[in-house]
Amino acid sequence: MVTRMATDTSVDDVVAALDEDGYAVVEGLLAPDEVTATRAELNAVLATVPYGRNSFEGFHTRRIYALFAKTRTFDGAAVHPFVLGVLDRVLGHYQLSAPTGIEIGPGEVAQVLHHDDSVYPLPRPHGQVVLTTMWPLDDFTEANGATRVVPGSHRWVDRVPDASTTAAPAELRRGSVMFYLGTLWHGGGANQTDRPRLGVILEYVASWLRPQENHVLAVPPEVVRGLPERLQELLGYNVHPPFLGYVDGRHPRRLLEEDDPWPSPSSSS
Repeated sequence: MVTRMATDTSVDDVVAALDEDGYAVVEGLLAPDEVTATRAELNAVLATVPYGRNSFEGFHTRRIYALFAKTRTFDGAAVHPFVLGVLDRVLGHYQLSAPTGIEIGPGEVAQVLHHDDSVYPLPRPHGQVVLTTMWPLDDFTEANGATRVVPGSHRWVDRVPDASTTAAPAELRRGSVMFYLGTLWHGGGANQTDRPRLGVILEYVASWLRPQENHVLAVPPEVVRGLPERLQELLGYNVHPPFLGYVDGRHPRRLLEEDDPWPSPSSSS
C-alpha cells in the first residue's frame, strides 16, 4: 500500500519517508491541464519512437530519450522548487542523469527488479548518489503496469530479490510524483490492459558522477541557451565544487553566452 502525501506536505516528511521506505509519493504537483497538455505533446513524440530493443527496455515499451531536446513540457517539473528541495537534502550537488518518457504498452511483461545506481561500481552500503522522480501522466494501476517497489530494500547490503521478495505496485494518480532512492529495488510492472500507460522519469545523480545520458550532446546548445539557468546547470553546464567539469578554465555555462565558444585552431604554414 503506497502512502500518499498531500501537496502541502514538507520536504522533511518526504525525506523521512525516503529514509524509512526508500520511496515517497506526493499528490497533485502537476495540475490536470498540465497533465493533459503534456500527454498530448509526448504522444506526438512517441509516434516517431520505436519499441524497446531488449527485455529491460521492454519489447512492448517505447522510451523517449533526449527528453529535453524534444519537448519543453517538463522544464518546470525538472526545476520544481519542492523537487529541488528534496534533492538538496538527499544529494546536495546533483545533475540530471536519465530523463526518459516511458510508455508501457499492452502485453508488456514485468521488468526485472533492479536499483538505479547499479550502473556505478559502488559497494553497498554507500551514501545516496541517485534520486529518481516518476511523473505519471495516466493513473498507474497494478493492471496497467504500475512500477513495483520493494519497501525497505534501499537498506539491503548483500541481499538481492528472489522468489520470496514482495514487490508492491506503486499505484499513482496522474499529476502526482513518486520519489525513490537509487538504492531501492524496483521495476516496471506488466501491462495486462488494452491501453498503454505513460509516465516520465527524471533521474538525478550526484554531480561528481557521469550521468547516464550525455546531455551536452543530446540537447543542442541552441536549445539549451533558451532554457532557465537552473535547468542549464542540471543538463551539465555546471561544476561540482570546487571545479569538477570546467571548460578551458571557466564555468561551462559561460560557453552558452558566446556566439562562437569553440573557435577553430589557427593553422600555421
